[in-house]
Amino acid sequence: MFEKFSVEVQPDPVGFLECVTGRGRPGRVYFIELFLDEPVEAAIARRFGLEEGLDRGGRWFELERRIRVMRFLGYDYVYEYHFPGFRFQRAEEHMAADTAPGEMTGGQRGWLDEHRGPVTTWEEFERHEWPEPGKFDYSALEWFQANLPDDMCMTSRAHSIFEELSWAFGLESLAYALYDDPDLVRAVADKVGEVHLAAVEVHCQFDKMRFLFGGDDMGHKTGTLVSPDALREFVLPWHRKIAAAAHAAGRPYLLHSCGNIEAVMPDLVEDVRIDGIHSFEDTIEPVEDFYRRWGDRVAVLGGVDMDFICRADEEALRTRVREILDVCQGGRYCLGTGNSVANYIPLDNYLAMLDEGRRYAG
Repeated sequence: MFEKFSVEVQPDPVGFLECVTGRGRPGRVYFIELFLDEPVEAAIARRFGLEEGLDRGGRWFELERRIRVMRFLGYDYVYEYHFPGFRFQRAEEHMAADTAPGEMTGGQRGWLDEHRGPVTTWEEFERHEWPEPGKFDYSALEWFQANLPDDMCMTSRAHSIFEELSWAFGLESLAYALYDDPDLVRAVADKVGEVHLAAVEVHCQFDKMRFLFGGDDMGHKTGTLVSPDALREFVLPWHRKIAAAAHAAGRPYLLHSCGNIEAVMPDLVEDVRIDGIHSFEDTIEPVEDFYRRWGDRVAVLGGVDMDFICRADEEALRTRVREILDVCQGGRYCLGTGNSVANYIPLDNYLAMLDEGRRYAG
C-alpha cells in the first residue's frame, strides 16, 4: 500500500499557469485532472487522515476536504462545478450497479438515453424550461473565494456545449435533426451556449478563478460524434465566445474532450483559441505523439492511459510516466490521467503516478 510521497511540493498557481500558457519554463512537474470522483477524494482523505478536525455534518465539508486533498496530492488548484439552478433538463437517465471494487465504489453509475431527449421538436423547444442565469447559485464559489488558501487557485468546468446539445435531443435524434431541421439544432445550441457564456462571465469575476476548464466530449475512438462541419457550425462558435470571454478577463481556457477530435484540432487552436487540450487514449494516439505535433501551439494535459493505469503494476506505471515526461516535460505539459480519476482506478497506482511526477528531475 502506498504510504508516503517521496518528494514534497508546495502549490504554485503562478508557475502552473505559466507552464500552461507557455510564458515560463516549468521548474517542476505540474499536475492536472478534470476531476477526482468523490469516492476517490473520500478514500484519500481517510487513508491519510485529511478529515481530522473537519465538521462532517457541515455545509462546506466536501469543499473543505477537497482543499486538503488537492493540496496533499500536489495540485495548485481546486475545482467546483455543481451550481444549483444551472442544470439542464436532459434525456432520461438509466442506472446500473457500480462495479468498481473495494472502498471506492459509488453505489450506482448512470448514463443518458441516446435515442430521445426532451427537446426534439419546436413545440418541445418552446415549452422547455431552460436554466436562467440570474438564478444560478454561486455560493460554493463564494465560499472558495473567501476560504481558499492564497497559494492555491480554483477553476470551473461547467462548459459543455455539444454534450448538452446531444443530451437535449438524444444523440440519435440529434443525428436526424442535423439533416431534417438544422434550424432547431441551432436554436437549441444557442440556448445552451447563452447559458454557459453567462456563467463564464460570472466565473471570471472571482479573483481566485484563475483559469477555466471546459468539458465537452465531441469524439469517439475513430472520429467526431457528428461531422466536423456540424461542430464548426453549431458548437465551436460558442466555445470561441467562451474562450474570448476568458481571455478578456485574463484567464486561460482549457478544453477536455474525449475521443478522436483531430479533424477539428486546427479549429480549436486557430479559431476557438484554446490554451490547452485534455483527454488522451493510447489506442487513439499516445500523448507523446500528440505533443510532438501540437505541443508548440497548445498545452498538452494528462495522457497516462486509463486502461494502462488500471492494469499495470507499479513498476510499469512509473516507467510509463517517465517515458511521457522524457518527451513532454519542459514545455507546455502537465501530468495526469488520460481522462479523470475514476473510482475504478487502483488508488495505489494513481498515487504512484503522482509520486513519480514529483520525483522526476528530467
